[in-house]
Amino acid sequence: MYPVPQRAHTCGRSEEYLGRWITQRKIPRDRVVIATKVAGPSGQMTWIRGGPKCLDATNITQAIDNSLLRMQMDYIDLYQIHWPDRFVRFCYFKCLDICLIVFGYYMLAGFFIFVHMSIRYVGLSNETPYGLMKFIQVAEKYASHLKIVSLQNSYSLLCRTFDSAMAECCHQESISLLAYSPLAMGILSGKYFSRIGGPTDARLNLFKGKYSEGESRYNLSNKVIKAATAEYLNIAKSYGLHPVSLAIGLIILSWIFMGNPAPHPF
Repeated sequence: MYPVPQRAHTCGRSEEYLGRWITQRKIPRDRVVIATKVAGPSGQMTWIRGGPKCLDATNITQAIDNSLLRMQMDYIDLYQIHWPDRFVRFCYFKCLDICLIVFGYYMLAGFFIFVHMSIRYVGLSNETPYGLMKFIQVAEKYASHLKIVSLQNSYSLLCRTFDSAMAECCHQESISLLAYSPLAMGILSGKYFSRIGGPTDARLNLFKGKYSEGESRYNLSNKVIKAATAEYLNIAKSYGLHPVSLAIGLIILSWIFMGNPAPHPF
């Protein structure tokens, strides 16, 4: 689906650019770790595999084949499910049977792709504690050769939801967090607090009004986000730190405090 903002005519270019960069520089394949994702039903991005209704084995393997072709690779080191293939809030109470079917799909697809040696490790993204533990449970019961090695969720000074139940799950199950948006789409860098509102080519300015998903998460029109960010900028200034150093420091310290779970196996 990348780059963002998501558009049909740019879909997949991030993988194309990465593959071209590696090929043109003749970088040995074993010197890089390639991680990508499979996008599921969204209701909006219908140009992705015709707008899949679910992430079954057919959809996942088609997505893998397309990614390998775009990147000019013959295998992917870490393959992640981009978001849960279920309505999360409703699922907790009404759809447990459906969830088991969905998780079963994933594991069957995982078995298939492992047989074909195109994927080395499996990861999750934008998951919940329930989803993470259910994946582990189903894998242990039906596909013991599979191991969830990572979780890629949003984590920053402005998004600390990982610190509650999810942190405990990852620590106990030795699963590494791959934090995304550690700078909250650049807001925590402080660049949008300048007198002119930041560089004109900064993402939130360049795509203003065209990137609803990102703007709904991080928007300085939200008084709470703006006030919290201002306080973090003041803290950084008082200690002689660049705001980026403060923001990234949270990620590093969290990794240390969690006991360095699951060293990356790549």
